[in-house]
Amino acid sequence: MHALLDVVVLLAVAVFGAALARKIGILSPILLMFLGFLLSYVPGFPEIHLEPEIVLIGILPPLLYVAALRTSVPAFRFNLRPILFLAIGLVVFTALAIGYLVHLILPAVPFALCVALGAVVAPPDAVSATAVARRIGLPRRIVTILEGESLVNDATALVLLRVATAAAVGGAVTFLDVAEDVVVAAGGGILIGVVGAFVFGYLHKWIKDPLLDNALSL
Repeated sequence: MHALLDVVVLLAVAVFGAALARKIGILSPILLMFLGFLLSYVPGFPEIHLEPEIVLIGILPPLLYVAALRTSVPAFRFNLRPILFLAIGLVVFTALAIGYLVHLILPAVPFALCVALGAVVAPPDAVSATAVARRIGLPRRIVTILEGESLVNDATALVLLRVATAAAVGGAVTFLDVAEDVVVAAGGGILIGVVGAFVFGYLHKWIKDPLLDNALSL
């Protein structure tokens, strides 16, 4: 029940922030970031504690789904090389850079935990990247690369987070462990996506009720 209340509070803040951003002409991701920062200093404002499963299963997939609908598949394939370079190389570099900086500021914190923190904040949000890139008028190819990178960078961040967490608690991390995490995170996501595409494509084909069809699209 407490987790449900946290989700409701977040949704209320997000809806209010998006409406306010549209009214005053500011990009909603930027306004929501500052709104969250300000609310963290409001006395008595409830602390939000979300379980990882709620974020990974209930929040992240719908956001990625909406962003994927706006992405051109042919353009994604054409720009696959820079997309993968950013989704893997940039995320790893950012996580390590943030981890090193945090470790310099807080030397008592193990470096592995600092890298874990970097892995959490390294991948950019898919919806935010799309909204900002299109609003400021970036070239279409740049927008496609940013959208594609933001769709697949979570797999890199999840693998890096798991490896850093295991190292922080004293567990032995081998190359095979990393390879297994990559296969599970990336390969498993692709497999679930392919199965879901066939299932929901079949349902869209046979369902004629507009209400049910819109519900499936969400």
